[in-house]
Amino acid sequence: MSNVTMSKRAFARIITFSLAIIITLSVFAINGSSRAAKAERAVENSYMHAVEELSLNLDNIKNNLQKGMYTNSISMLSDLSEKLSSDAATAKSSLASLPVDELDLTDAYRFLSQVGNYSKSLADKCAKGGSLTEEERSNITKLYAYAQELSGNMWKIEQRIGSGELSLSDAEYASAKLDSTGAPATVTDGFTDFAVSDNSYPTLIYDGPYSDHIMEKEPLMLKNMKKVDLSEATRLAKKLSGGIEPDLLTEEDGKMPSYVFSAGSRTIAVTKAGGYYSYMLSSRDVNRQNITSKEAMSRAEELLSDLDINSIEDSYYEIRNGICIINFAAVQNGVTLYTDLIKVGVALDNGEILSFDMRGYLTNHVIRSLPEPKISGEHAMTLVSGNLDPVSYRLCVIPSSGQNEIFCYEVRCTGKDGENILVYLNAETGREEQILILKIGSGGVLTV
Repeated sequence: MSNVTMSKRAFARIITFSLAIIITLSVFAINGSSRAAKAERAVENSYMHAVEELSLNLDNIKNNLQKGMYTNSISMLSDLSEKLSSDAATAKSSLASLPVDELDLTDAYRFLSQVGNYSKSLADKCAKGGSLTEEERSNITKLYAYAQELSGNMWKIEQRIGSGELSLSDAEYASAKLDSTGAPATVTDGFTDFAVSDNSYPTLIYDGPYSDHIMEKEPLMLKNMKKVDLSEATRLAKKLSGGIEPDLLTEEDGKMPSYVFSAGSRTIAVTKAGGYYSYMLSSRDVNRQNITSKEAMSRAEELLSDLDINSIEDSYYEIRNGICIINFAAVQNGVTLYTDLIKVGVALDNGEILSFDMRGYLTNHVIRSLPEPKISGEHAMTLVSGNLDPVSYRLCVIPSSGQNEIFCYEVRCTGKDGENILVYLNAETGREEQILILKIGSGGVLTV
């Protein structure tokens, strides 16, 4: 259950827009003194930001509507409606800032205006003792299908921008510089699919977001630990330096004060309290894949064993740019502690460890006094939505939206279309705490 794992699509988006930014800046470097060039660059950057924001928020809306299809909890429906309202407002603002006025985007704007309000009305109805009708559940499914279509169209637009097929220049400016050889289509042309309606949008009749808080906590493992000096930290850093003598690069402050060393292409951080490895990162490029993700996991497990880090299990992984990034979670008496995370990046060309991040583990790991579950796992499986087919369960600890933890059953389910859905039910009250969608593909095993 990884929360910050970046999805394959999100990573591709970053690469796409990074390349677009580089290309844009390179072009304008030639005419750096030109006022017109500066104006065009400002316009392009503005549109680029709007496209990226719109795409990210449509992704979020799609994922949260899919979770809404499977929730069986009033509080979860309320949480999702708040997220939908926020993402829809941001998406609507981003769409409005793009040069697409001549297109008829009535359905897209109506969707962004209503999706949050409609889900909130359903949450309010359930909070007053009502329940969702079959028609209302069908509407959520239709909204999800529409969001999926919009999100897919945005992905096509991003790909066309990345390939140079679409220009982010202002439409009027672009048309003025067209020559006999033609020029890339403008971003306006990319949104023509948004103006085409297949009548899949439902008629709605109604009345009227794992967190990033982890680094805000005081690291539990560092409390009352003896401070190590620079000499000892240097000795520890050398174990991860690949045989290169590490040099002190800087000293980090904040919640986890650390010595930061440089060793060739590697950066290594060692905590001042206790002398724990905080993180390591290598900038080496990986240009081919020679080993499998399973072999990469074995290599990562060997590293953790060498560092005397035990009682852990691999949870999910993602492949980015030839690097397999594996999330490990601590385990206590058979209970998976999703709060106590270690991330290890393994090069798929030769199995070299290229990254190691232990900050989540250092922040949260302690031996816990776990309570006895007040409901059975079998009973937890009966509490999931009727739209889901429960397959298995296990006990775990997940982070709350604040800086707390929740003792849960993780119930793995199958959705109507064969999706892998994870439902987290409070092991003491049976309350539905979280829903995640498990994405399994060539790029890894991820949760959203």
